[in-house]
Amino acid sequence: MKLFSKKAGLKTRSGVMLAGLAALAMVPASAPAQTVAVPTANNPFGLPEDVTIFGNADPDRRTATAVVNGYVITGTDIDQRVALVTSASEAPIPEEELLRLRVQVLRNLIDETLKVQAAEAAEMKVVREEVEQTYQQLAAQNFATEPKKMDEYLLSIGSSPDSLKRQIEGEIAWENLLRRNIMPFVNVSAEEVNDVLARLEASRGTDEYRLGEIYLSATSENREAVLANAQAIMQQLQQGGSFVAYARQFSEATTAVVGGDLGWVRLGQLPPQLADSARQMQAGQLQGPIEIPGGFSIIYLINKRQVLMADPNEALLNLKQIAINFEPGVSEAEAEAKVNEFGAFVESLRGCGDVEAGATAIGAQVVTNDQIKAASLPEQLRAIILNLQIGQTTPLFGGVEEGVRVLMLCGRDDPADAGAPTFAAVMDDIEQERINKRAQRYLRDLRNDAYIEYN
Repeated sequence: MKLFSKKAGLKTRSGVMLAGLAALAMVPASAPAQTVAVPTANNPFGLPEDVTIFGNADPDRRTATAVVNGYVITGTDIDQRVALVTSASEAPIPEEELLRLRVQVLRNLIDETLKVQAAEAAEMKVVREEVEQTYQQLAAQNFATEPKKMDEYLLSIGSSPDSLKRQIEGEIAWENLLRRNIMPFVNVSAEEVNDVLARLEASRGTDEYRLGEIYLSATSENREAVLANAQAIMQQLQQGGSFVAYARQFSEATTAVVGGDLGWVRLGQLPPQLADSARQMQAGQLQGPIEIPGGFSIIYLINKRQVLMADPNEALLNLKQIAINFEPGVSEAEAEAKVNEFGAFVESLRGCGDVEAGATAIGAQVVTNDQIKAASLPEQLRAIILNLQIGQTTPLFGGVEEGVRVLMLCGRDDPADAGAPTFAAVMDDIEQERINKRAQRYLRDLRNDAYIEYN
């Protein structure tokens, strides 16, 4: 969208790297002797600095397959899951980043397999009918009139219905496990809820943020590898990758199933590192990777509002659009002259009652809409319009091909102030936070107890 000055006329305006087993070979007789390292606090294993690797394995070219407690994850499984992620990216993914993506997808498939196996061991195997029902719901959301086209679409991008259904099965299995093994043991007292409600009332009018998060856990041993993967994910998001798709595939938080959406949070609810970043962000911006205790986060600011106050984006607006169009083949000089005339006309308006008669005189078209929600406007225009007084207009915007136009604010109905969340809603938020932390520990324990063989 291009904005025009009324006076100046036309102006242009991916996961932890998993170490495969190198093929063992004899060390050449001429190999230098390694220095024996003494275990220290920073090097508890006593690893030497000059490590000799046996064989000629290329860490960027290893086969990304695994056997998880007897269940085989094939290269095809990885290819099809990678296709789900890359299909949501607007820009081509470089080969080096694609390799990182494959390794992270392998880790995700391993975790997914562990979740399914744990559910089966607990006699909570996901029934096929439930998977099919969820799959059909997704198909209906994306292909409303012809949900069967979901199968064709998945095959066309190099994935498959079975790959997506396996992911759905993993999510349902994990939800069932958490419902039995975690949720019943999470308790929130009435005093805790009332304390949160009191703090909310005390912070009335302060900012709160709706954030999306991609969280990757890290330890001191794999920190550099996880950071590199987080940087690769960030690069893909900046090039047009879908935040929701990447969150679903890579985030290790329980919010992954909803595309990483944290909902509305206040800065005090966030780790200090995330709070500092969110405070400086505008809606639509990304930040990361940000190191926090236990790993790294990439955050996306979906929206911002004030605690317990009306959300201006919910305001209903009465707008008049005044527009001029150009004949095909119009010269730049002719177009500029017409825009200047239009700009002078707009500046001469004294209110909404002047619009129709004056517009007819200069050949402009007028369209009125008295029930348009602010949130439905393009972000670039929304901020301008919400700061207008009745009878004021936006700057000129548009171009020769689509026409030049302005919007005039002729009325505004603000929503009522948002009341405090209900007792039940606050309790649910606290419970979800605690469930999330316990779920991360539960998955870590499943990984530690698993027998995983990499090929």
